[in-house]
Amino acid sequence: MKRLIHNATIIDGTGQQRFDGCVITEGERIIDVVRGQSVEGDFDEKLDAQGKVLCPGFIDTHSHSDLLIFRQKHVPAKTRQGVTTEILGQDGISAAPMPTKYESPWRKNLAGLDGDVEELDWSYETTDGYLKLLEANGSAPNEGYLIPHGNVRMEALGLGNVKATDDDLLRMQDILRRELEAGGMGLSTGLIYMPCAYSDTREMVALCKAAAEFDRPLVIHQRSEADTILESMEEVITMGRESGVKVHFSHFKVCGKNNADKYEKVLQLLDKCKAEGIRVSFDQYPYVAGSTMLGVILPPWAHDGGTDNLLQRLADAEARQRMIQDIENGIDGWDNFVQFAGLDGIYVTDVKTEANADCIGKNLTEIGELRGMDPYQATFDLLLQEDNAVGMVDFYGLEEHVEGFMRRPEMNVCTDGLLGGKPHPRVYGSFPRVLGRYVRQRGSLGLEEAVTKMTGRPASVFSIPERGVLRPGNFADLVIFDPETVEDKGTFTDPCQYPEGIPHVFVNGEAVVQNGENTDAAPGTVIRL
Repeated sequence: MKRLIHNATIIDGTGQQRFDGCVITEGERIIDVVRGQSVEGDFDEKLDAQGKVLCPGFIDTHSHSDLLIFRQKHVPAKTRQGVTTEILGQDGISAAPMPTKYESPWRKNLAGLDGDVEELDWSYETTDGYLKLLEANGSAPNEGYLIPHGNVRMEALGLGNVKATDDDLLRMQDILRRELEAGGMGLSTGLIYMPCAYSDTREMVALCKAAAEFDRPLVIHQRSEADTILESMEEVITMGRESGVKVHFSHFKVCGKNNADKYEKVLQLLDKCKAEGIRVSFDQYPYVAGSTMLGVILPPWAHDGGTDNLLQRLADAEARQRMIQDIENGIDGWDNFVQFAGLDGIYVTDVKTEANADCIGKNLTEIGELRGMDPYQATFDLLLQEDNAVGMVDFYGLEEHVEGFMRRPEMNVCTDGLLGGKPHPRVYGSFPRVLGRYVRQRGSLGLEEAVTKMTGRPASVFSIPERGVLRPGNFADLVIFDPETVEDKGTFTDPCQYPEGIPHVFVNGEAVVQNGENTDAAPGTVIRL
């Protein structure tokens, strides 16, 4: 199909100034970008974008659709906000590689973050096998995949808290190379999640060296985003310096109002990276609350050996008392979510069974009241009954920090969206929230700059070819939005609301959103680098 989109205000994703013009697509490609209101010629379809912005499709660099996409291949929460490409495999724990002998404990470990899909054929073992399942499944957006550190470590060392020997490091490097050769976009880690948290800097540098051989980034949920964030950032800088890898911080923030004084020092460390020639970038969702699996509130030792061992400890009264003591008193170097968010600032978003569905939308203090017991004990019961498959939202930060990080040149937009239950509103609204709240209402960013942070910049950081910029020959991933009305609608009490002001979205030249409604098309491709 040959399509003309005319009368548009074009923002091309390069950061250059907007202009009035037209875009012509044919099949899955852009064939021309023309200045001026219209062009002559024969077209199968003409779309008048008067009063609207036409720009490249948005790239979500931190997504958790890894498993639920097999049930919901159109991912409407993403496409309705203009996302045409997602990057999966985040936080060092995801679907592949996964030796079949670890299927049971790994699925439990993963369920709180990415959910679980019983009907999936879990025998794929490698990234190539997983990506082939994705290709056969189909999807509305394009999908890329990072190689998760925890999966690599599991294949080489199992799930225990052990230090890698030199031979272990060589084995992990070989596994990582194998998976990157299958098309992985980079290496991800989450140093608060098991088994990634068992690694030391030496292990991370070794893996980063293997990723650097492919010029693929390290995408890192760093060891601390709270009390020890400065030391944590220094560790990440060491990884970049000693390996030469590109560093991309995931969902960058400073957690805890008690850590507000660290904000300026964090900015200085970003500047230090630039001064040293370390290539650094980060993504961010535009909210003062985060979301992850509830199990992260437990001290690291509780997770040693995997989820089955965790559940045994949760069933033990003495282990529970030790957990409470560590949460109350803290552990050096551990991000204590209860400490910086409070029991009343952590809300359950998703559970596996109907038996505990009444906990969804309640904070941990309220769950204690609901169950008629101490909130810690009620929370431990919930995690035990749900096999650790519980999601949460935590309120952590300050609006001025969100805006300050957003203005940084290293920043691009993401959702970090966990799809199940009653999710964080970022799942439905990160991109339109930037365009509505932070561009139109607050003037935190210019429109061209904001669009670039959603398109051209992430495409460059992740070396995604032929996407992110409106250019003849590139894939026709396109978004049409109204700059005067675009906004997010979801709230923390009612998050599952689609945004307004995004009437049309195209992936590889096919409409996945038309007149503000999802279509049945699933034209997305698996992007293998």
